[in-house]
Amino acid sequence: MSSLIAVVDDDPTVSRSLKRLLMAHGYEAECFESAAKFLESIKRPDCILLDINMPEMSGLELQLELKLGKINTPIVFLTGSGKIPDSVQAIKAGAVDFLQKPFEEDALIEALERALEAGRKLTESEEQTSRTRRKLHELTEKEYEVLTHVITGVPNKAIAEALGSSEKTVKVHRGRIMKKIGVTSIVELVRFADSAGVKAAQASD
Repeated sequence: MSSLIAVVDDDPTVSRSLKRLLMAHGYEAECFESAAKFLESIKRPDCILLDINMPEMSGLELQLELKLGKINTPIVFLTGSGKIPDSVQAIKAGAVDFLQKPFEEDALIEALERALEAGRKLTESEEQTSRTRRKLHELTEKEYEVLTHVITGVPNKAIAEALGSSEKTVKVHRGRIMKKIGVTSIVELVRFADSAGVKAAQASD
């Protein structure tokens, strides 16, 4: 399935030219004459080619609007009169590239491929975070409490004493935690806990 590229530019001549170019390289393309029209669309593209100077809502303002909405679609800015402060602002806010019109075809495709790769990595990271959170939510309150102690590396006996429980009960909880999370070693468990932001229990005096 080919990647969908959104072209947001108030110049219809530029939009049509970009659409033809993108389609010639095997991409799908959809054009929007304004930031508002783009925001009305229900489709989520894989990348946005975004003009920086547009009436009503500029490219930088659209970038901010998407960021506030936690929409992390990669952006490549296009401009006919780009200024250094604008490019700095765009890159700091997460844009993949900032190309000045007229640009070379190869430069655009290279920037686009970098943006798509960045988008794929971000999607993979978001999916991994989602899987981690789901696994964490499968733990009972007691299992989560035991987890915070297990990742400190202390033995079951010490955990049992800290929680006022039996060593056998802690061992059972520990086994269930490992099974639910899908790990087979304490090293894997510690890595999972770290990625999930689980804070280790404080050692008792």
